[in-house]
Amino acid sequence: MELSGKVALVTGAAKRVGREIALTLAERGVELVVHYHRSEREAQELLAEAGRLGRKAVAARADLSRSEEIDRLVAAAVAAFGRIDILINNAAIFYRTPFATLTEEDWDRFQAVNLKAPFLLCRRVADIMGRQGHGKILNLADIGAVKVWADYLPYAVSKAGLIALTTGLAKALAPNVQVNAIAPGVVLLPEGTPADAAEETRRRIPLKHLGSPAEVARAVVFLLESDFVTGEVLRIDGGQALV
Repeated sequence: MELSGKVALVTGAAKRVGREIALTLAERGVELVVHYHRSEREAQELLAEAGRLGRKAVAARADLSRSEEIDRLVAAAVAAFGRIDILINNAAIFYRTPFATLTEEDWDRFQAVNLKAPFLLCRRVADIMGRQGHGKILNLADIGAVKVWADYLPYAVSKAGLIALTTGLAKALAPNVQVNAIAPGVVLLPEGTPADAAEETRRRIPLKHLGSPAEVARAVVFLLESDFVTGEVLRIDGGQALV
């Protein structure tokens, strides 16, 4: 796919990895639908940066745990641009959930935001892409889907489900729509991570350094530009899944 002139809906685009992905696409000529939930200020800042790059961009707020808000998000994208060429399912929640204190509400929230929302977005956007005759869907998974951490069980299950969704949709939506996933390792530590904990994380990675959002964004571009790749899960983890 030639990216210039295409339209991308990026969920969770206002901050962190999502922001890097959105800006990288804008630099390559992609028009943007910037989804956010609570980060309105950051979303508006991203719109301004996209504008300085000469790209048209719109922001759309949605709580992805609510089906009706997903419908409104997709409708807003179509109203702004008339089409959706690229869907990046980046938005997710992540927090520690030790099994002894894990609640049903925690479990349901992880599955709703990290798995059900991408499914609903894929279903709605795939209809649009099918009518267009083309499209690319890219899901942000995690190495936690295969290297499960005991204190993050519902998160890991949601990301494992996202990988299954990716491979299944790659079959269901071929040949017109390609569906792939990226499984990052540690590319951003949580804010306030102590220096000794950060160093221990680096030590455990075979390549002995953390990744970066830019490396994830480059992988996004590779998969979007590739027209003979579908159903792939690309690890960007410095070898972390190997140990």
